[in-house]
Amino acid sequence: MKITSIKTKPITFSDKNLTEILDKYIDTVPEKSIVVITSKIVAICEGRILKMSEANKQDLIEREAEFYLPPETNSYGMTLTIKNGLLIPTAGIDESNGDGYFILWPKDPQDSANKARAFIKNKFNLSEVGVLIVDSKTSPLRWGTTGCGIAFSGFLPLKNYIGKKDIFERELKITKANIVDALSAAATLVMGEGNEQTPISIIEDLPFVQFKNEDPTIQELSELKIDPGEDIYSVFFKEIDWQKGKS
Repeated sequence: MKITSIKTKPITFSDKNLTEILDKYIDTVPEKSIVVITSKIVAICEGRILKMSEANKQDLIEREAEFYLPPETNSYGMTLTIKNGLLIPTAGIDESNGDGYFILWPKDPQDSANKARAFIKNKFNLSEVGVLIVDSKTSPLRWGTTGCGIAFSGFLPLKNYIGKKDIFERELKITKANIVDALSAAATLVMGEGNEQTPISIIEDLPFVQFKNEDPTIQELSELKIDPGEDIYSVFFKEIDWQKGKS
């Protein structure tokens, strides 16, 4: 696997068209590659930004979240939320590299991923190409952030090992490899979290990825998500008094 980050100009509130950014900065995309885009530049191009001086962050979080825990429930004053089926702080709302603006998550990241894939496929005359929109998240009991996927298109999100044999002929019962988040973590590490100014990357040499020449189906999108009540960590969702957000 090879990951190449792409440097751009600072993407600011004056940028309105994601396609124009992709067209300007991506020179080539090999067949059977995945183009990774940070959710931040997708959101900026959608106008999903608010001046920090004109908005209350906690109100924004509660508006954007599906469920949330008040900031006083942890020692860092952070609001833990569930947004788009992900456990993530502050409903994804960020201030870094925002130049005085709160940056929200894209309104419809899946639609943006599908449109970006169609543009890249047509521009470079590709048969099989993927797009992945990523953001950063924290993980329980671990310091630091890692990348996670909030939308994907052009490839299957999971590699299913159920029914296959391990090296000692034992049948695997529950193992599925999460392609989306594994690639998101690797790409985010390469693109960086600070002032690297590389919000796009291209991942090549992916023999373990199954590409498909169409947008993901509803079933494929749902396969990546687990209902909180069915999750192995369901006790943490059931025993905590989650507040219902407005999203």
